[in-house]
Amino acid sequence: MSDVAKDRVRLWLRLLKVVRGLEQELRDTLRREHNTTLPRFDVMSALSRHPEGLKMSQLSGVLRVSNGNVTGIADRLSEEGLVERIPVPGDRRAMMLRLTPAGTAQFARQAQAHEDWINEKLRGISSEEARAMAARLQAFAAQTEEKEKANAQ
Repeated sequence: MSDVAKDRVRLWLRLLKVVRGLEQELRDTLRREHNTTLPRFDVMSALSRHPEGLKMSQLSGVLRVSNGNVTGIADRLSEEGLVERIPVPGDRRAMMLRLTPAGTAQFARQAQAHEDWINEKLRGISSEEARAMAARLQAFAAQTEEKEKANAQ
C-alpha cells in the first residue's frame, strides 16, 4: 500500500472514530436530557425546515431512509401531538406531515440544546477552521456525488 493510501486510510479511520463517538454522545444526551432519540430529532429537524409540511416520501428522501423507517416515528410523534397528518389534495393515499405548535416548541428547545452541545464539543475549532473544514468536506461530497451519477449512467 502506498504512503498516500495509508494516509487516506488513517484519515478515514479517524473520521469514523470522531463521528461515531460524537454521535453516540449525542444519542445519549438526547435520551437523557430530552427523552427522545436521534431519529426522532432528525424527523422533527427536517419538518422544522419545511413548515408547510412534507409528504412521507419527501421526508424519507430528505432523511435518506426508507418510508418504513419514518412511518413508525411519525406515528409516535403524531400520537404525542407533536406532528399532524394532513391529507394531500388530489391524492387520497398520500399524507403530509407537519409539526404542530407543540412540536415546533419542543423541537426549538431540542435544537438549541443540540447547538449548544455541538458548540461545546467543537470549542477548540475556530470559526475559520470550521468553515474551511466544512467547505472541504462539502467539496468532497460533491465530487463523490458526481462520480456516483456518472457511474449510474
